[in-house]
Amino acid sequence: MHQHNQFDLFKQRRFLPLFITQFLGAFNDNLFKNAMLVMITFFGLGFAGLDAPTLVNAAAGIFILPFFLFSATAGQLAEKFDKATLARWIKLLEIAIMLVASVGFMYRNAALLMFCLFLMGVHSTLFGPLKYSILPQYLNERELLGGNGLIEMGTFVAILLGQIGGTILVERSPDNVAVIATACVGVAILGYLSSRAMPPAPPQVQDLKINWNVFSETWNIIRLSRRNLTVFHSLMGISWFWFFGAVYLTQLPSFAKGVLGGNAEVYTLLVALFSVGVGAGSALCEVLSGRKIEVGLVPFGSIGMCIFGIDLYFATPTIPAAGIGAIAFLSDPHHWRLMADFTLLGIFGGFFIVPLYALIQLRSEPEYRSRIIAANNILNSCFMVVSAVVSILILQAGVSIPQLLLIVALMNIPVAFYVYGLQPEFLMRFLVWIATNTMYRIKEQGLENIPEEGAAVLICNHVSFMDALVIGGAIRRPVRFVMDHRIFKVPLLSFIFRTAGAIPIAPAKEDPAMKERAFIKVQECLSNGELVCIFPEGKITYNGELNPFRPGVIEIAQRSNAPVIPMALRGLWGSFFSRKDGTAMLKMPRRFRSKIGLVASTPVPVEQLDLDDLQARVLALRGPDK
Repeated sequence: MHQHNQFDLFKQRRFLPLFITQFLGAFNDNLFKNAMLVMITFFGLGFAGLDAPTLVNAAAGIFILPFFLFSATAGQLAEKFDKATLARWIKLLEIAIMLVASVGFMYRNAALLMFCLFLMGVHSTLFGPLKYSILPQYLNERELLGGNGLIEMGTFVAILLGQIGGTILVERSPDNVAVIATACVGVAILGYLSSRAMPPAPPQVQDLKINWNVFSETWNIIRLSRRNLTVFHSLMGISWFWFFGAVYLTQLPSFAKGVLGGNAEVYTLLVALFSVGVGAGSALCEVLSGRKIEVGLVPFGSIGMCIFGIDLYFATPTIPAAGIGAIAFLSDPHHWRLMADFTLLGIFGGFFIVPLYALIQLRSEPEYRSRIIAANNILNSCFMVVSAVVSILILQAGVSIPQLLLIVALMNIPVAFYVYGLQPEFLMRFLVWIATNTMYRIKEQGLENIPEEGAAVLICNHVSFMDALVIGGAIRRPVRFVMDHRIFKVPLLSFIFRTAGAIPIAPAKEDPAMKERAFIKVQECLSNGELVCIFPEGKITYNGELNPFRPGVIEIAQRSNAPVIPMALRGLWGSFFSRKDGTAMLKMPRRFRSKIGLVASTPVPVEQLDLDDLQARVLALRGPDK
């Protein structure tokens, strides 16, 4: 039986044309840019008497400048107009730019080519907010992480192929510029044709009045992005990745030549390893997260980026080789560890950014989503410029390139602590993800009965100290747990419960004030449309059987008029965290990666609530597998 996965999206018209359009756009950007840079560096293309290194650095600045100038406008256009129609307009602009660039190639006019490079930056600026904000309109929530992973994978592979293609076209036929011009125009035409197959994506704010003042609107959208701190911190996390990646990719030519003693083939190989790594990591996100947006992968990604960035320094040979090519480089076992580090840096970079992109799309208000993504492009560009300045200053201070890369890898540590201090949800979800995926293989059933939005009370049997983590890790929405105050205080788990906003409760005879505070807090959460999970037994089972349900769950549901969704955990009785055969967590674990289940049934309306009926429903869901 076929298991649905992200690659099934390639069979869907609501995704494949978008993927092809963005792939060809990223490919053409780099095909054109690299062809021009190779002509400048190796074949004497010049402008205004400037040397090749100056022109190459100027080209990088010219391409990124439109992201500062026009991202705010691009975000507004993507809100106001149908995104599929807008994509076709942008692709027609790309064809026009490439036709002008053809004249530049024919006459070897560097000034005209630089102008076209600026216009291609405009093209990419306009397409960026559209590309990401259209995904929530085309995909459902369970497809969103996989769709983002494929888009990121396609983008990095397209960048790599464009760089290689541009280099090969010029090196093989430097005098036959018609080949280069034809390739660039041809790819642009293919991009336009694929955009015509994109389904409609209606505007979110059709009556939006566009502010053409780029400076005031840029400030407005940055301020807008700060309204939701989770979204803003996600933007900053993505921008840090581009700072990190820009340092590595910018220094890669000098690293390949001066440090490793390789030629251009070695540089291309290392770029390929990093790009393929990001693509692979992006595609793997859905597998690791179980087809849901799992921000716990973000700390996992940052840890990997730090570890393999540090290891890269120690894997770098102290004495460079003498102008070796890719084949000789690959055949030397001393280089295998270094190549693995570059690949794994990319893979963990994919783990880091894909959940952040998906989280931004999910948590941003639809009417502001395109402008939030435009703010992301502006921040990314700022961080990339700062990375260039920081790299120059550090290298001028006498630091070597391997040491610079080590410094940036080490910077991941304070950056991670700062970000996770601001947004502890990321670290909390990481600990939950590690705990549940290390210990168990979870089979989920009926979780579609849990509403995508709005208040609901979840009830479940209470088998072990891991119950809340298993449930919280499996459900896509944040869940507020009502739990015994003693469990709430368990070391390490306490951090997770506090960060998740769990609500401690005590029996009335033990602490009536705490119980009343818990009831008030639960009502507040349900009034705000949140999910609240209660273990109505009031304690963890000692014998694997259900304890009698306490009536508080009925009172809570009736006070807030929220439906109750019965759930059951299966297979946790006998685990390390249960009370079978002794005190929980004070005995040897019997096995790891054991199979457990989480089952949910249809909601029970408030007017049909009956305590015995709820207990019977949970018992039936649990079945014989305790």
